Order: sequence, then structure tokens, then C-alpha cells
Amino acid sequence: MNQEYKRITTNVLQEMKARDEKISMLTSYDYTLAKIVDDAGIDVILVGDSASNVVAGHETTLPITLDNMIYHASSVVRAVKRSLVVVDLPFGSYQGDSQRALESSIRIMKEAGAHAVKLEGGSEIIESIERILTAGIPVMGHLGLTPQSIYKFGTYTVRAKENAEAKKLVEDAKLLEKTGCFSIVLEKIPAKLAKKVTRSVRIPIIGIGAGPDVDGQVLVLHDMLGMTHEFNPRFLRRYLNLYKDINDAVESYVKDVKSGNFPNEEEQY
Repeated sequence: MNQEYKRITTNVLQEMKARDEKISMLTSYDYTLAKIVDDAGIDVILVGDSASNVVAGHETTLPITLDNMIYHASSVVRAVKRSLVVVDLPFGSYQGDSQRALESSIRIMKEAGAHAVKLEGGSEIIESIERILTAGIPVMGHLGLTPQSIYKFGTYTVRAKENAEAKKLVEDAKLLEKTGCFSIVLEKIPAKLAKKVTRSVRIPIIGIGAGPDVDGQVLVLHDMLGMTHEFNPRFLRRYLNLYKDINDAVESYVKDVKSGNFPNEEEQY
């Protein structure tokens, strides 16, 4: 049976993995939705740089800034009572400069009140991860498809299908664990490889498009709720069709305003 926790911490996630209890994770970017998600019992809320796509309308995650991420994260933190809040370090705030990585992470922790940060990459960013950890800031890793490197990959296709890339991914996962990351997200890799990684490390592995044999799952909230309707990867399960529901509601409102039906006698002073 799942154990009830008043507050999810990095240590709790470790306990959940040890008990084979799956970890639930969703993105949130604002107070109202984060409060709903937290009240529903989600374990981890990721303030993802995917806000660049679903909130700001950019084609990639690259344009979002550190100030943007702090704004979104602070809004989420104010809503949360139980979930662990992890915040993406945006593109350009940590790559190639460990001091900048530390400064970016400190700003997120101090100004937003977040609980941890997430970085994309393996051996290439180890120096930044080590520097962040020296300040006592928990770090979540991210391997496989790393959206901040989309122009390097040139495609959003499944990663690590070839032996060389698969081998490096396993090595990077072990390196992230050894360095001190408390968890790793694996995005869009073969399920068998994700299973191998999960069994190769002691820290929790969270999957998105990585099959069922990981320690937990994450989805973008707007995709899962059906607020977006053009993004249809195989791994996405839509639990609602809010795009249609909201569209229908707005059309009804417009109709009622145009016809004079709103407000009626009971909706005025």
C-alpha cells in the first residue's frame, strides 16, 4: 500500500523507490493549477521550461529566461503544501559555466523558494552539477531526449536506439548518481534501456516516453488535460479534452452576451 506523506522530500522519493511505490510527477507553471495538482496528491511538481511552449507559445524551450522561470516557480511554490517542487534551469543558465550554474540555482532557491533544480545532460555538465551540490541544492538529472539540445539533435525522435548512445546514457546515469543527483528523468528512450538504467542505479528514475519499468512517470499538465491538441506523441495519455470543453464554454458565453441573456435578473445587483 502507498504510504501517506505530509510532505514529499528527496529522501521520501528514495524511500518510495525502495518500496517499489511509483512516483507521480506533473508540470505546473501557475498558482491556480499548481494548487489543484498538489491537492490531488501529486508527488513531484516540475516547473518545466516547457512553459516556453505551452504558456508562451514558443516553438522550443530555448527562449525562456531565468527570470521567467523564477516567476513561474514562485507562483507554484505559493500554492504547494505537499509536493516536491523541482525547477528547470533554462538554456544558457548553466552550460559551460559552473559558477553561473551555481548562481542561477541559488536565485531559483532564494527568490522562488523551490526545493530542487533540474539540468539536462550527462558528463558534459558534471562540473556544473558538482558546483550546485556544494551549496546544498538538490539536483535532478535529465537524460535521453533533452529538448534544450534540439538544434543539435535536429529531431524529437527517440534517443539512444543505437548501441553507442545507449551505452553513454547508462554511463551518464551512473555518473549522475555518483556525483550526487537525487533522481533522473529519462525522456523518449527505448523501454528496455530505461528498465536497464532503473535497475543500474539506486536513485529514482522518472520516465516520459520511457516505458513502464521506471520508478515514476511525468507528463506536461497541459498535454495530459487536453488543453493542447496538436501535440500527439505515442507516450501521451490525455485524461480530459479541456480544449473542447473550454472552447464550448467560451462560445456559449459569447452567445449569451450577444443575445443579452447574460447577465439575467439573478446575476445583477
